[in-house]
Amino acid sequence: MAPGEFIELLLPAAQACHRAAGIPASFTLAQAALESSWGARAPGFNLFGVKPGPAWKGATVLVDTHEFVSGVRTPVKCAFRAYGNWSACIEDHADFFRQNPRYKKCFLEGTGEGWAHAVAAAGYATDPAYADKLIAIMRGRNLVRYDASSRMPA
Repeated sequence: MAPGEFIELLLPAAQACHRAAGIPASFTLAQAALESSWGARAPGFNLFGVKPGPAWKGATVLVDTHEFVSGVRTPVKCAFRAYGNWSACIEDHADFFRQNPRYKKCFLEGTGEGWAHAVAAAGYATDPAYADKLIAIMRGRNLVRYDASSRMPA
């Protein structure tokens, strides 16, 4: 899907998440774009590649992917969380950040770029350029413009 279509499709849910949870829409959109390759890799509406974990009670989908096993990139089938729609995925993503103490400092950030740095510092991804990649998407697509119209009321 084209980036513009992807943004248009997810924007209402990202802005609702910003209002309800305080996570900037620009951050949610950029992370969804990066993690799913603009929606090209989102089986079961899973934009963020979240695995089920032991506490997950919802649906799952098996996906052919790659994992590093003893330092070697190896093809494997893995279970991932599955959702009924994009909004459910974005809501669960917000819950993940709210429920995980290591992301508490993220909620002190007021911007998408601040969130990108805070999430990376908290260890969300092993890629040392993770925050920079998110910020490049935010700036390249001017995603910050969606934050002003979705902020929580003062």
